[in-house]
Amino acid sequence: MKHGTLYLIPSTLGDTRPEDVLPEKTLRIIRSLNSFIVEEIRSARRFLRKAGFTGNFDETGLLNYNEHTRKEELSSFLSPMINGTDTGLLSEAGTPCIADPGAEIVDIARDAGIRIVPLAGPNSILLALMASGFNGQNFTFHGYLPIDRKERQNKIRDLERAALERDQTQIFIETPYRNKAIFEALINCCKPSSRLCIAMDLTLESESIRVYSINEWRIKNEQLPKKPAVFLLYR
Repeated sequence: MKHGTLYLIPSTLGDTRPEDVLPEKTLRIIRSLNSFIVEEIRSARRFLRKAGFTGNFDETGLLNYNEHTRKEELSSFLSPMINGTDTGLLSEAGTPCIADPGAEIVDIARDAGIRIVPLAGPNSILLALMASGFNGQNFTFHGYLPIDRKERQNKIRDLERAALERDQTQIFIETPYRNKAIFEALINCCKPSSRLCIAMDLTLESESIRVYSINEWRIKNEQLPKKPAVFLLYR
């Protein structure tokens, strides 16, 4: 029996109409599938309906995969594809496997000879980099910075040094409730001339993408709201 295909499906970054940010091909494939690997079943159902999926959820395979999934359970997610059923790996927000779970599924699927097809959709990291005006040919994404105050300060200084010495854009994210702490750490640790881009609520009506030097950010003396944000540091 021929294996099914694993489609890597991006979702919206917030309360945006899927047709505004997802290509027709991505929407067409979403609507054609009857098997999905998802992080959270309730939100996945909401997104699928918004994307035009009309199938009966009682007859649709929705496999729950998240940070609590044990490694020994991973192979069970391949069963539909091994049996010939095309399956979508659906991100909770943005793009699967990029600052998002899913890489382990892709890895074992490829080892099993399953075809992997990544689909186009919004990615906050790349959108922020595009809009920043910073170096888009030499950049590094660091995920989340350390929570410990001292470790975070040291990491920020390392990033700033890399931006200067390597001409490299440094990109990282934070959970919204820690925006204030990360922003204050950047303002206090970085040189006045370093530039910081903060991109928030990308693709939403409330989207905000701002670039200032650290000194200019200090003068503004503002508080960041608790919204999804991408931070980019450059020389």
